[in-house]
Amino acid sequence: MEKTASGEDRMAGDPEKGVAADALDLRGLKCPLPAMWTERALAERRPGARLTVTADDPLARLDIAHLCAVGGHETLEVEALGGTAVRFVIRRGPDA
Repeated sequence: MEKTASGEDRMAGDPEKGVAADALDLRGLKCPLPAMWTERALAERRPGARLTVTADDPLARLDIAHLCAVGGHETLEVEALGGTAVRFVIRRGPDA
């Protein structure tokens, strides 16, 4: 499992056991990785599941919002955390 700059797991849970995390810490990753990790995490969840994503890449705010719009996911909350960091709360959309 990949670690953040602080040594924490990017995704909590255990993917080998099929346990998906409900939060992603993508701070330190640059475009397009935050959007790609978010898309992958949403694809692993059931429709209606919530995912919290924290990222600090300046383009993440645009990329993740666009990902949600075209993927049919609902952005429930966007919170600026200071600097370029932002936290998204996303509800996964229905299956295509």
